[in-house]
Amino acid sequence: MKKTRIALIGCGNIGRFHLEHFKQMPEVELVGVCDLIIEKAEVFAKEMNCPAFKDYKEMLDAVSPEAVFIGIPPYCHGEIEFTLIERKIHMFVQKPVGLDRKLILDINDKIRESGIITASGLQLRYETTVPVLKDFASRHKIVSSSFVRIGRVPQIEWWRDRSKSGGQLVEQAIHQVDMMRYVLDDEAEEVFSFGSHDIIKDMPGFDVEDMSVSAIRFKKGTLATFTVGCYATGNEPSENKMIFGATDARADYFMLERLKVYGDKVEAQAENDSAEVVKGDGRIISSGNATIYQPSGDCGLVCDKTFIKAIQTGDPSIIKSPYEDAIKSVFLTLACNESMVTGKPVKVDLDF
Repeated sequence: MKKTRIALIGCGNIGRFHLEHFKQMPEVELVGVCDLIIEKAEVFAKEMNCPAFKDYKEMLDAVSPEAVFIGIPPYCHGEIEFTLIERKIHMFVQKPVGLDRKLILDINDKIRESGIITASGLQLRYETTVPVLKDFASRHKIVSSSFVRIGRVPQIEWWRDRSKSGGQLVEQAIHQVDMMRYVLDDEAEEVFSFGSHDIIKDMPGFDVEDMSVSAIRFKKGTLATFTVGCYATGNEPSENKMIFGATDARADYFMLERLKVYGDKVEAQAENDSAEVVKGDGRIISSGNATIYQPSGDCGLVCDKTFIKAIQTGDPSIIKSPYEDAIKSVFLTLACNESMVTGKPVKVDLDF
């Protein structure tokens, strides 16, 4: 099978994330990289022996990629996606795919019309313990679920501006929000959120919530909470994890580290044969009344490889988080943001 010609827009941290994957993907040829700060693009270009560009349209004209990976800040989405759709170029859009509901829906409508293949950077769906977790949730009625994500403020200027990042729940914890939707195989119908601005006082330009707590009601009856904070100054404020609780069993998911299942002794399932799998040394360990599943491989690499495989085979069904599904996680986080501002419960509108 011939190599798929790909290009990269955005040569920051997330661009580096994808670049390291491209180095492990003989099925692709990186034909161009682009960044508004040309020096960043030139660093990537030198590593991959491809041209660097400051203008993405100039890059598209010059190298004619079949697919583009978009790794830009949340507030920058729009024009790039419409251009790729018009040119019928497949696209991988990093999370969150945007901050404006109307813009996101307009992009989604154009994607539907064009028939291009899309994927998003919600790579936890490809982590090797997740089929075990989804199976657990399918066999037990999950009555309560929660996640906690506490960290530091990223050293990125635009991240501190809520109008540009959407805040921590939208920009970072969307991974956990998406995982809850995916594992429960359900959608939220209503949220109520509190946001704090009382912890971080002396950071210039900082106007996002330093902590938020959200209560969510899912359509099948699960009640959930999201607790998110960027106030940490050390490593000990909280243990970042997700909990899925049934009346007779419980699963604790520690992102990219381990899955602990209590009261349920089913063996780990085989990995999904319909998608690419990067092998590793995942193990199953018995510890008292818990079974511990350790992940293997690099789920981000699997996510990128699956997107390319979908293009090469013409089978988008193997992609676990296409654009049209990823926007549902964005809309859930935006509903939480709206509730923080209004102080009222907000219905999650997924009617599109």
